[in-house]
Amino acid sequence: MGNLKPNEPLIYERVDGLVYARYRDPPHNTIPRWVIGGDADAMNRLQGDLFNWSDWQDLMNLATTNPTLRKQLSKLKDLYLIIKEDE
Repeated sequence: MGNLKPNEPLIYERVDGLVYARYRDPPHNTIPRWVIGGDADAMNRLQGDLFNWSDWQDLMNLATTNPTLRKQLSKLKDLYLIIKEDE
């Protein structure tokens, strides 16, 4: 059970793809809700990821027809390789 309070009922809430839990009854209902799960995109946003896999695929597909985006992605790749070498 981890850190859960034994025999205390929980309330589950879904907001923007994330699922939260919180205690229903006093005195534990003053404890802020916590994330217990959610859909993949929402979990990625929670972790601060800039892109999910489908966003990245869409970006790559768009770059095949958009020369400006392709050029910027090439610059981004160069920057990535430079930073990677320094670490």
